[in-house]
Amino acid sequence: MTRPATHIWRLLRWGRALARHGALRGIENDPNTPTPVKRLARVARIGTIQPREPDYATAFQDIGPAAIKLGQSLATRPDLVGDAATHNLMLLQDSLPPVAFAEIEAEIARSFDRPVTDLFASIDPEPVGSASIAQVHRAVTTDGRQVAIKVLRPGIRERFADDIATYEWAAAHLEAFGGEAARLRPRLTIANFKRWTNSELDLRREAASASELAEAMKGFAGYCVPSVDWDRTNGRVMTIEWIDGVKISDRAALIAAGHDLPELARRLVLAFLQQAISAGFFHADMHQGNLFVRGDGTIVAIDFGIMGRIDRRARQWLAEILYGLITGNYRRVAEIHFEAQYVPSYHSVAEFATALRAVGEPMRGRPVSELSVGQMLDGLFAITRDFDMQTQPHLLLLQKTMVMVEGLATSLDPKINMWDVSAPFVREWIRDELGPEAALANRLRTDFETLLRLPELVRRIEDRYPARGGAPDPQPLPVIPLMWERKGSDRRWPGYLAAAVAGAGIVAAAFAAGLF
Repeated sequence: MTRPATHIWRLLRWGRALARHGALRGIENDPNTPTPVKRLARVARIGTIQPREPDYATAFQDIGPAAIKLGQSLATRPDLVGDAATHNLMLLQDSLPPVAFAEIEAEIARSFDRPVTDLFASIDPEPVGSASIAQVHRAVTTDGRQVAIKVLRPGIRERFADDIATYEWAAAHLEAFGGEAARLRPRLTIANFKRWTNSELDLRREAASASELAEAMKGFAGYCVPSVDWDRTNGRVMTIEWIDGVKISDRAALIAAGHDLPELARRLVLAFLQQAISAGFFHADMHQGNLFVRGDGTIVAIDFGIMGRIDRRARQWLAEILYGLITGNYRRVAEIHFEAQYVPSYHSVAEFATALRAVGEPMRGRPVSELSVGQMLDGLFAITRDFDMQTQPHLLLLQKTMVMVEGLATSLDPKINMWDVSAPFVREWIRDELGPEAALANRLRTDFETLLRLPELVRRIEDRYPARGGAPDPQPLPVIPLMWERKGSDRRWPGYLAAAVAGAGIVAAAFAAGLF
């Protein structure tokens, strides 16, 4: 187990990188920041000159690969880091200088335990993409197919493991302060981040996600997922079909190719709704670099390291919430929040409905060029504190993706109205899933299944495991020993404090010597 002194040293070192870009100012000025955290931030910035405007994205890039991924994760948490930081982190570019091709080639051979020439006829030594976790090369298989090879950076798993251990340690201590820090559940945020990165660090999982999404979208015309070459895929290498197309962000090239941009924008929005509401499994990294348009107008998605998942009951609530906001039925939207136990029962449904109306009513019926879904979601997050609504990470990931989709759709068609595009889809899905026929079919199936069980057993199970509502059960979190709870902490705490101060002095001296 990593020692507390090691965690403190890492935090101070990262804190100095944040301070150089003014990224600690928000922590120090936030009235909800626990006092010990403010003190640590002040120690970390000793001797630095902070710019007038914080640059969170560049600071996270300077810290390293795990911080880049953490920054992208925090971009989904406006409630935790604030609107300004969220918008700046949206600019975070996940790119690093490429690893030498000789190392990549050796990694491929080592992972398959066979010569590269047994698998590929040729590999372009120049990467087409180089990110914090992996880089991508174009290649031709021994049977003549054009493919893309994604290869993990050597040693990246070990580096992520060390950094995430410190994130967990820091989040546990932050949450232990209680108050607003506990309501925002930073430990669960880091746990979700760890789950996402562990998935990204196992390329078989990413390949499986691509395969699952392709299956879910099979009946959706004009949207496809590249096929996986399973014979040339393992935990460190993934091989998929090569995509020839125009980046969806290249508006001029799309127009030159004769594509219907408003139709592309509409189809992109509907593809997202199909994934999130119908399938409950969605591509959660739909930025402009991960979407291409083929010559026939088909939208092609790549990079399936970050995926979102929503269970059926939560999808029903989500659809009703969206439709309620579209139609202005704020009372029903409020009721759903209480049914899903997103809002504690001691609050008033009517008051919550009024708060929702204040957010939604000014935005209904206007084009995205004037007011957006992203702005509405920001407004919804702003009222969660007033109603003690605990953070729901699965909904935050969905919100981030909706903002991405909205931005891309608007760049294609500035006049698009997300409500008008979404309403028919959501209305039809609600009718199919919650209408009289669906309700009758679900009831018959449920009653038949119940008859197959002993009534007493059913009652005992229901008593033992009561329904919890729409929020999924939080995943088990690792036990993080707090410094003040360690055996003999009354004797050791001064030592840790002294270590922190000494560490700060060393960092300041190193900075003065020009080592930072």
